[in-house]
Amino acid sequence: MKDIKSFNIEELKTEMKEIGEPSFRAEQIFSWLHEKKVNSFEDMSNLSKDLRTKLSKNYEITALSEVRSLKSEDGTVKFLYKLKDGQVIESVLMSYKHGHSICVSSQVGCRMGCVFCASTIDGLVRNLTPSELLEQVYEAERSCNVNISNIVIMGSGEPMDNYDNVIKFIRLISDEHGKNISVRNITLSTCGLVPGIQRLADEGLPVTLALSLHAPNDELRKTIMPVAKAFSVAEIMKACDDYFKKTSRRVTFEYSMIDGVNDTTACAEELARLIKGKNCHVNLIPVNKIKERSFSRSKDDNISKFKNTLEKNRINVTIRRSMGTDIDAACGQLRRSFMEEGN
Repeated sequence: MKDIKSFNIEELKTEMKEIGEPSFRAEQIFSWLHEKKVNSFEDMSNLSKDLRTKLSKNYEITALSEVRSLKSEDGTVKFLYKLKDGQVIESVLMSYKHGHSICVSSQVGCRMGCVFCASTIDGLVRNLTPSELLEQVYEAERSCNVNISNIVIMGSGEPMDNYDNVIKFIRLISDEHGKNISVRNITLSTCGLVPGIQRLADEGLPVTLALSLHAPNDELRKTIMPVAKAFSVAEIMKACDDYFKKTSRRVTFEYSMIDGVNDTTACAEELARLIKGKNCHVNLIPVNKIKERSFSRSKDDNISKFKNTLEKNRINVTIRRSMGTDIDAACGQLRRSFMEEGN
């Protein structure tokens, strides 16, 4: 069975031709899938019964099964979804004054090995398809009766390690015939896979690039992020500079604050020297405690001092507001808890 929700309109036109249908059916089907978000061919009421039967025999509509949802006191909702093959993934819906944002996963598990992240503990299982990425957005909208205006591809997995499917997801979710979300409202996070950053710069998709930096130099970065052994900080900085030149989109540097590891004044001063003068933004993230790891959240005083050091160097910086800490909202935590229960 073909995954019809992962097809763009041109691909759907080709599919319609192959089953003896006029090409205009492609836009109708695309609208049902991505604008009206139906999960059944029978709901496509402006299609003939014969066509609906034909579609049911040749195609499947990817749907997620909600296993669990947890709602935080701050309104954050974390979803655990089961996929067709029995694997489970997480998504997090966050509500702000300006609208609703969702953090989606791009892989089942992750092979990047960052030591402060629960997603990578059991390694990579598989990539998610474009339709599985889309359904995280659509199912959250259905479940909570909201309109999502911002997407961050920052959940479990490394988006650049599933490059083609992630790019197709972005093109589908921003298609004017479907959800039509602005590409500028999409943030793609990477731990620093330089070839992926270079490819993204040439895609013509001005998404916000978020670089998980977490350390100002190679030596320290290698102790917490294995990817640092493959790509140096200097290589990553050049790729980010090129991304800005080609897209005019400033890069966000994500910096997880780990107590006694990367939160010293010396680290802040080195980071300031590294990025001073760049059109960028720094997001300081008080790391969530993970029981399988020995790392703990930086003390509030150290986070404030770190922020002040950057600001003195005229660097835009914010401290990310912790959301969903009472519901295991850190990447991979809910999925791992579920797996430990023997599911």
